[in-house]
Amino acid sequence: MILCSKLMPQGRGLARVLVQRASTLKLDWDTRQKSRFDATDSAGRQLGVFLPRGTVVRGGDVLVAEDGSLVQVVAAPQDVLRITACTEHGSPFDLTRAAYHLGNRHVPIELQPDHLKIEPDHVLADLLRAMHMTVVAVSEAFEPESGAYGDHGDHGGHGHGHHEHAHSHAQNDTAEPHVHGPDCQHGH
Repeated sequence: MILCSKLMPQGRGLARVLVQRASTLKLDWDTRQKSRFDATDSAGRQLGVFLPRGTVVRGGDVLVAEDGSLVQVVAAPQDVLRITACTEHGSPFDLTRAAYHLGNRHVPIELQPDHLKIEPDHVLADLLRAMHMTVVAVSEAFEPESGAYGDHGDHGGHGHGHHEHAHSHAQNDTAEPHVHGPDCQHGH
């Protein structure tokens, strides 16, 4: 078994040709939200993934094996409910309303401009249909939001690192940098 204990979010820093040559590993959401699991890559190698606790693996991330080889993670299709606004009885705002109600139930949810995705749940499907939403069972990749306190890496190609916008309130370069957090007194 080959150990993988390093993750490169979205393969950042790697030449595209290296990622293209890498073996792949198709994983569903249930497995990708675990930091420790065993799997078999596209080359037939047995992998033991051992990442820091709390690490979430996203489709497009690259694992680095102990032998230096790369393994690109692919979000495997899985059963999900695809939720869209009813074009006959509703409006696009209904999708926002549905996202609000699902968020209140703390279910993993993938947000897209024209649809939402959740894991199958007949009670939630009935609730959404009562809200005049169209709910269809499909098999697709599932990349739910990480939440307000989760990782903030590239998700869906629209994330950015906050270090890119770092600033300091220090008068000179030797002072401690300003850190954003609950006690920073900024209104964000």
